Amino acid sequence: MKEIFKGTFLAGLLVAAAAIASSAQTITSFEDPNAGTASGQGTLGTTINTAGTITGAYIDSNNLGHGFIRSSKAKYTSFDAPGSGVVLTAGTGINSGSVVTGFYLDSAAVFHGFVRSKTGAITTFDPTGAGTNRGEGTEPYSINTAGTISGFYTDSSGVLHGFVRSSSGAITSFDAPGAGNGNHQGTAASVINTSGVITGAYRDAQNKYHGFVRSAAGKITDFDYPSATRTVATAINAAGTITGWYADTNGVEHGFVRTKQGAFTSFDGPNNPHQTAGWAINTAGVITGLYQNSAGVVFGFVRATDGTITSFSAPGGGTLGTLVPGGFEMGINAAGDVTGYYLDSSSVYHGYLYVP
Repeated sequence: MKEIFKGTFLAGLLVAAAAIASSAQTITSFEDPNAGTASGQGTLGTTINTAGTITGAYIDSNNLGHGFIRSSKAKYTSFDAPGSGVVLTAGTGINSGSVVTGFYLDSAAVFHGFVRSKTGAITTFDPTGAGTNRGEGTEPYSINTAGTISGFYTDSSGVLHGFVRSSSGAITSFDAPGAGNGNHQGTAASVINTSGVITGAYRDAQNKYHGFVRSAAGKITDFDYPSATRTVATAINAAGTITGWYADTNGVEHGFVRTKQGAFTSFDGPNNPHQTAGWAINTAGVITGLYQNSAGVVFGFVRATDGTITSFSAPGGGTLGTLVPGGFEMGINAAGDVTGYYLDSSSVYHGYLYVP
């Protein structure tokens, strides 16, 4: 399940060849000033808020990972989770007040959550029951305007559980009713909206994926795209509209939009792609994500509310192309600006900002 929900800052999941952007589009590459320039190093943008402030991580010349904040005027602030032995700090969510959440990795490769205030104070946290062995622990992915955080943790048996953390620090764990309790099964919460409604996916005892939506009061409703063999929800906006992806009976993956009332719309990237996935959705219902053609080439896209899909890619992808990551490492704000990262021909990471 983690391969769907987490992604990784240390290795790319998908690579893409360059797409041709229209003259109305602007794609800017960016680097944290402290980022390394060797293979496996560089800058990884993950999400963007309404003010155009971006968070993410960078890997320095010593192969240590640090969190960063990039203002709309391209001013960088680096940060690390407190304590000794921290090998990676990564911002994964940022709200309109520039409060950041994310995770850090300790020297034993255990994940822990954190929240960073606008003034730079960092508070770390772990839900009760979070595992303490390699690859286990706490992974927050979203923070709303009230400062409420959603994410998931992995316990000592390798089972995933969703959690929600209030701005006061109270943590509530939850599991989708149909979630399995085996290794790599369970519930993974992704995005929380301004009303406190959370979406995500769970893996059942038969290792099948299903989407879910959890109300602010804690009621969980699961869902599947009709006739899908697996359904994964990745993001929700203020109106309760959800995006994600599903696989049909032929194993072909398609993006979807699900309204608050439960009505589905399927969509695909141009030219009959083999895979399409929605990864983030803004307040207007504009979606960003990726699609892969039959040749294995992956492109980023923006889907307008009328269903029009526009392709894009970051410049400088080199022979390996543009990295368009899975997990929640791709963000879109109210203006439709998109951030993410790509991998160049020397396997160095670079952040990008796409402005439609």
